[in-house]
Amino acid sequence: MDRAAAERALRALRPLLARQGLALGTAAAGDPAAHPAGPGEERLAAGMLPVRRGDFLAGRRAARRALAAAGLPATAEILYEDGGRRPRPPAGCAASISHSGGLAVAVAAAGSRALGCDLELRGLPSEAARLVLSEDERPWAEGRLTAAFSAKEAAFKAYSALLPAADAPTSLLGIAARPVPGGFRTRPGRLPGPELEVRVRPAGPGVFSWTVSG
Repeated sequence: MDRAAAERALRALRPLLARQGLALGTAAAGDPAAHPAGPGEERLAAGMLPVRRGDFLAGRRAARRALAAAGLPATAEILYEDGGRRPRPPAGCAASISHSGGLAVAVAAAGSRALGCDLELRGLPSEAARLVLSEDERPWAEGRLTAAFSAKEAAFKAYSALLPAADAPTSLLGIAARPVPGGFRTRPGRLPGPELEVRVRPAGPGVFSWTVSG
């Protein structure tokens, strides 16, 4: 896997992200500079297996780099929202984190915008389609399963911040997607809800997806 090529591709997206008011940061798992920012992160990391710990710390380092690039506070701990798995950035900031193949990436912005990003450096097997796509979506998804999965992952993260817990999708099958130039349009599948534009771009051997509300 060419992780370096993926990181170059991600960095090349910074001008496009900046036009949406977003900043991007990356970090490699195993980077000795990726360490907990405080006791809360240390406690979380201590209970993780080594691979998960490496991803967690790299993700936090990527998020702090994204926050710094956006001119936002970038030294505080990034824990989790109460009872959830969504990262909780400093007050007045929004952020989303993803990691794949030993590389972490994060996007950040000022304010309370709902963000979602996803990095996939490994292709999905065709059998995974039933876990990702509805029967109506499968005809157009041939050859685009990984991109569709990544787009729905990014949308899932954004909807978890955008919608009340009772209305937010609980799985990727709970998100309806349709292909559009440059990515996908998504909406919650169970009831009328906000549509999101999810952009998808190549990232080395894989893809990177992101979306932002507003």
